[in-house]
Amino acid sequence: MNEIKKDKDKFYIGENSANPIAEITFISTDDNKLIVNHTYVSDSLRGQGIAMKLVEKVIEYARAENKKIVPACSYVDKVMTNKDEYKDILE
Repeated sequence: MNEIKKDKDKFYIGENSANPIAEITFISTDDNKLIVNHTYVSDSLRGQGIAMKLVEKVIEYARAENKKIVPACSYVDKVMTNKDEYKDILE
């Protein structure tokens, strides 16, 4: 099982945050926003829905922290835009 771990500015899978095999990174702003700027999944994990699990994790975190998500990453933008279930969290 690939455990998703949290670091200061990312959620990741791997032994440590400096060299993850999958990650989603964000910048937390002073006005309660998370600018989600990068998603990466290594070749060994592709096709397993890992990127979507990372997006779901950052959405869960944003909701718990009462923050809005600014999807600067093209994958996150594609996943979240025009979906009713994310309207409450999308900036």
